[in-house]
Amino acid sequence: MRRRTVAAAILAIACGLLSPVAISPPAANAAQVVRVDELNSTRSALFIDSPAMGRVIQVQVLHPAGGGSRGSYYLLDGLDPGATQSTWTQATDAEPFFRGKNVNVVLPMGGQASYYTDWISDDPRFGRYRWETFLTQELPPIVDDYFSGNGVNAIGGLSMGGNAAFTLAVRHPWLYSAVAGYSACPDTTIAQGATMFSIANRGGNPLNMWGPPGDPAWAEHNPALLAERLRGKTIFLSTGTGIPGPHELEIKPQLPENLFFGGPIEVGVNACVSAFASRLAQLNIPARVDYSPVGTHSWSYWQDTLHASWPTIGGALGA
Repeated sequence: MRRRTVAAAILAIACGLLSPVAISPPAANAAQVVRVDELNSTRSALFIDSPAMGRVIQVQVLHPAGGGSRGSYYLLDGLDPGATQSTWTQATDAEPFFRGKNVNVVLPMGGQASYYTDWISDDPRFGRYRWETFLTQELPPIVDDYFSGNGVNAIGGLSMGGNAAFTLAVRHPWLYSAVAGYSACPDTTIAQGATMFSIANRGGNPLNMWGPPGDPAWAEHNPALLAERLRGKTIFLSTGTGIPGPHELEIKPQLPENLFFGGPIEVGVNACVSAFASRLAQLNIPARVDYSPVGTHSWSYWQDTLHASWPTIGGALGA
């Protein structure tokens, strides 16, 4: 990790083995790690002072216990992230599932109803949202530095996080080799009404994100319109049908409305995924799309599809 590297360099300077110029302080406007909590041998929490966001952001990372370089999978949360940990580790078996795999799994904390994007205006409810800048510019060098990242990245997420994963992938195509969406709708035209409602339902002003419907910013963040930028990437999408399946009686942290409307929500997701898959097929861009005959918009199904996606995403990362 970086703090150990810095400590070793300081010791070497003291012993006359290195010139002091070997250590470069971070740029004045660079994000800086202010604290690291090693939660266990394969899970760490970084507290990062983000100039873009104007506050300290917690990011938890699942990582191998040993050394060696590895790729990184940025795994985004849904509309209501956990307060003390990602819902991926709270509601699924992501931590034991990735243990022993040669990959960093990067789990940003916070960002309720943010769509992990840079909002055009600060919001009275949410404050300053500059998630795109944080995730694509400030965070990757820190992850690579602290956790031996090799610069090969994938990004994925569920629902809101999956929408955002595709948006970030088309806006920063050089950064990601693979992208995954679990019950996600990567078409901001189809999802516009639901997106604006979800922000307002959490107390935010949806006009502060990309402006009103028809504002060019919506098109500039639309993976369906920018799908050509996905060419050459490994792509995974999954959706249920909204028909109840084997997990309906399990108690999991759900989005509040999903306890009652998880079926209808997934019906809409299914239609959007089908339309997006058709768009990719028209462009002759390969994608793996998993259509489950059952399944609602809920965490137990996302655990299933996380497992199902790993041969695809892990292969792209060389893991």
